[in-house]
Amino acid sequence: MIEIIGLISPFFGLIGLGFAAGRLAPHPIGGLAWLNVFVIYIALPALFFQLLSKTPVEELASVGFIVATTLATFVIFVLGFAVAMVRSRGDIPAATIQGLGGAYGNIGYMGPGIALAALGPAAGVPVALIFCFDNTLHFVMAPLMMAIGGERLAPLAMARQVLTRIFTHPFIIATIAGVGAAVIGFHPTGPLDRFLALLASAAAPCALFAMGVTLALRPLKRVPPELFTIVPLKLVVHPLVVWLALGLMGPFDAVWVKSAVLLASLPTATNVFVIAQQYDVWVERASATVLVTTVISVATVTLLLYALATGLVPANPFLH
Repeated sequence: MIEIIGLISPFFGLIGLGFAAGRLAPHPIGGLAWLNVFVIYIALPALFFQLLSKTPVEELASVGFIVATTLATFVIFVLGFAVAMVRSRGDIPAATIQGLGGAYGNIGYMGPGIALAALGPAAGVPVALIFCFDNTLHFVMAPLMMAIGGERLAPLAMARQVLTRIFTHPFIIATIAGVGAAVIGFHPTGPLDRFLALLASAAAPCALFAMGVTLALRPLKRVPPELFTIVPLKLVVHPLVVWLALGLMGPFDAVWVKSAVLLASLPTATNVFVIAQQYDVWVERASATVLVTTVISVATVTLLLYALATGLVPANPFLH
């Protein structure tokens, strides 16, 4: 356990450092703009491209793994959405944000750094695949459910919006480019490889620091009662469902299973707050969801990593 704490504490330490800086330095949240541009459009895409371009093509075609992880995430969204619909008496937009709060983990900012540090370079491919397909799911569900709930968009306009969000997202572009490079056998070498490595190494520190600052500048005013459902759904039920789904559709490589379960255990993504702001729905409570799940995940992610490292959570729940 001491080793696990030592492994994961720098990552949450970076979030804490960003949080402290956000509280102590009197700068508006707009000051993060260029750091976010660097993380989202340059550093993390470089990381994904570098990992995927060096991966054997056969490893990238794991349809069963993609289906299991994406379907598990969709199940969590449906559960969160259904509970919220009952609680809100049919408020589809609010229920959509709550469903995303339970299903949309921080797999972009936190996922690559923690997974690669805990599980090694072999975690890079499953992390990139999960990010690509989970984000595609969320980019489809958010505008679709908002349209059903009242935002008037013509079907063609909605389809255009969804496709634009998917195929212009820098992480997904980098994933497609990395897979393409692997297929044609293009492997960056020399100065280009060192340049990509330099950018990739900056991704996790900058992303986690920016996340901490963002959390600090959105102070928690009260704990919404909905969090008593969303928090366990995100931090406990989501990784459990992913683990069971992979067990049913497997077997898969143990590192891939551990990577998927670890990513599913991560706290709610800051993108959930961004989506809430975009549609002006459940904004303050979405911010509270990100903050509370992040704080609690310090304990839950540490415990999960310990369970994965010691074999308490086997790669396949149905084989002993």
